[in-house]
Amino acid sequence: MFGRKKSPLLGIDISSSVVKLLELNKRGDRYTVESYAVEPLPVNAVVEGRIENSDEVAGAIKRAVKRSGTKSRDASVAVSANSAITKVVSFPSSISERDMEENVMLEAENYIPYPLDEVRLDFEVLGPSAADADAVDVLLAASRRENVDARTSVLEKAGLKPRLVDVEAYTVENAFSLIARQLPNQGNGLTVAVADIGANLTTLHVLVNGKIVFTREQTFGGRMLTEDIERYYGMSYQEAGRAKKDKSLPDDYEPKVLEPFKRSMAVTITRALQFFFSASSQYQSIDHIILAGGCASIEGVDKVVEVETGTSTSIANPFTDMALGARVKVQALSNDAPSMMIACGLAMRSFD
Repeated sequence: MFGRKKSPLLGIDISSSVVKLLELNKRGDRYTVESYAVEPLPVNAVVEGRIENSDEVAGAIKRAVKRSGTKSRDASVAVSANSAITKVVSFPSSISERDMEENVMLEAENYIPYPLDEVRLDFEVLGPSAADADAVDVLLAASRRENVDARTSVLEKAGLKPRLVDVEAYTVENAFSLIARQLPNQGNGLTVAVADIGANLTTLHVLVNGKIVFTREQTFGGRMLTEDIERYYGMSYQEAGRAKKDKSLPDDYEPKVLEPFKRSMAVTITRALQFFFSASSQYQSIDHIILAGGCASIEGVDKVVEVETGTSTSIANPFTDMALGARVKVQALSNDAPSMMIACGLAMRSFD
């Protein structure tokens, strides 16, 4: 499923409303953003994580590649956490690589509710098991073939070579390692929530010491703000979207429409956290919240979330300590930075 990779990889994040492309380079410990682009998708081209119109998505990827100016054609893409099955299992550390593969296949049958010939399956050795000194922990990951193949085929249709398929939750974990440097003690010992608010979905990831321990999706996103504008001002959906993007709305937009939406976003995050606390007796507090996704760029939303949750909150920017290539426009990247977590995590896989 994950495949083999060649450097550099283009991180291609296919969301419900846009395609995001990112290419990184690395010298020593420092990354450079070589190229990036964000290209909108037509409504319903991607629905609930499913690619419904591969021609439209492939066309958007082609435009993103052209706009970015990248010469690379090797690409990485991710499936949603909801469409993947992951499990950490343990095996004796003395086991050979061939026997490991055979045992993983046997073990997979216990956790995957589909015939194995209907899934893409891979595994990664994580290291020594904390529970058994003579064992190693192995991450097993699988997804239905249709989920993986839909993404790899759309990359091929766009003229790219799919080299790697990841799971979105692990790409966020990968990119979080950059943001953790901005937190106290570089995030060590902290329980941090990353709330990714996209066009249709809000995904909450909770990380402890930089590792994801919980992921949950809720139906809430920026499309609701567009619909609120549509209803309040009697516009068409397209007119509302353009007005929101161009910031050409009337003076009462902020108090009457935007502020209520920000409060709704804060309540959505609060409810997701409450679900996490109720699902886990081990964790009953969060040290910090990071807002990601397109809605995180709304001015002042971090303060609203901070007041609602009583938890310090900041906006995701994985590019803070990165250099920028000549093709990259500083202001544009800064505006898009909160929504680039998945693309960043994918692009970072070039350097594993």
